[in-house]
Amino acid sequence: MKLAKQLAGKMILPGDPAYDEARKVYNGMIDRRPAVIVQCFHAMDVSVCIDFARTQGLPLAVRSGGHHGAGLSVCNDGLVIDLSAMKEIRVDAGARTVSVGAGCLLKEIDAATAKHGLALPCGVFGTTGIGGLTLGGGLGNLTRRYGLTIDNLLEADVVLADGSFVHASATEHPELFWALRGGGGNFGVVTRFKFNVHPVQTVQAGPMFWRLEDAPEVLRWYIDFIRSAPEDMSGFFSFHCVPPVEPFPAELHGQRVCGIFWCCTAEAARVQETLDEVRRLKTPLINAVGEMPFTAFQTLFDPLLPPGLQWYWKGDFATHLPEEAIQRHCEQAGKMPVGPSIMHLYPVNGAAARVAWSDTAWNYRDATLAMVIAGIGEDPASSEATTAWAKEYWAALHPYSCGDAYVNFMMDEGQQRVRDTYGEHYTRLAEIKQRYDPENLFRLNQNIRPL
Repeated sequence: MKLAKQLAGKMILPGDPAYDEARKVYNGMIDRRPAVIVQCFHAMDVSVCIDFARTQGLPLAVRSGGHHGAGLSVCNDGLVIDLSAMKEIRVDAGARTVSVGAGCLLKEIDAATAKHGLALPCGVFGTTGIGGLTLGGGLGNLTRRYGLTIDNLLEADVVLADGSFVHASATEHPELFWALRGGGGNFGVVTRFKFNVHPVQTVQAGPMFWRLEDAPEVLRWYIDFIRSAPEDMSGFFSFHCVPPVEPFPAELHGQRVCGIFWCCTAEAARVQETLDEVRRLKTPLINAVGEMPFTAFQTLFDPLLPPGLQWYWKGDFATHLPEEAIQRHCEQAGKMPVGPSIMHLYPVNGAAARVAWSDTAWNYRDATLAMVIAGIGEDPASSEATTAWAKEYWAALHPYSCGDAYVNFMMDEGQQRVRDTYGEHYTRLAEIKQRYDPENLFRLNQNIRPL
């Protein structure tokens, strides 16, 4: 094929030994068959692929880590630009910055920055790709202290829909730079990011679990606490089943519980005061909070939720949860299928709330909590039940939400849901889309259509 002769990277076609593995994404529910997958080695490969897809009229998907629930990084009968080989990482410890290739996983970036006692605010799974996470916003364990991933983005190298290369920053292509910070993969293929990083080495972190019957009181306490907590105190609330693995006690395996997964950069004594307060409220079943490397907490979920599980997820934002919403949360948690399904409430106030709404395309600066409900099963036969649970849970809580969503916590939910997600930012994003991708080549995403 003529395309292969123009590439430094690897082209994979149906029938090749590597094809079935290369087309897999994190969500085992997604089973799509591209016409060609190109594992790009550098930005020129990306440009060649864009030109080929455009001239041949092929659907074009872009993959960083393949972690998105809707599986939008792979397509049927089209071309997949796979960035996973682009893993260069350069840390400038003096300037407290890191430059990363778009194929890097969060755990790879964490390992590189940790050598210098630094960390990038990004995500809660080590196996997540930096590309999709960043372009959608980037919630994570350091959000309250250091903001979203996009709040730390300094510049990006982008290949546009016409195959050309641009550098986006606050001073170069500033409108494109604004759109990249929350507008998803609508405007081009980012091949390199540069971020600010921050001094984080060890954290006071780990899970506390309570009985499901204790959930109303624990959730009330958590909502009141996180609304005004110091920014170096953080943790997310969870409903889940106790994983059937060590070190969790065997008698608790599979039991529905509520929990708080703490990740605090505050000094140990102050964290202990908060833990004592919530322990006095209700005695936890498990208290595994202690000092650990930040990199260890960032990969805590990786072995518990490996690639290939069946996922269906939905999300919302909320500024507050009234008593009726708390009761509905607890009712739906009691219906949770036994297995790896989860509901998480991530705090998104603190440092993230101090960024002006107009500074980025991210639309939720006044929210306190980001909710994700994930129906997860190991067996494809369970997907119908886990999906139904996630949808029912979301429908019960949506009336108490801000009305919009997080593009990284959405399935393929239709154009109106995308518009609702960006709210008043949508028109500006559509204008930028018209300038940089007027033919909507980059449409296999949470799509913003050209104006």
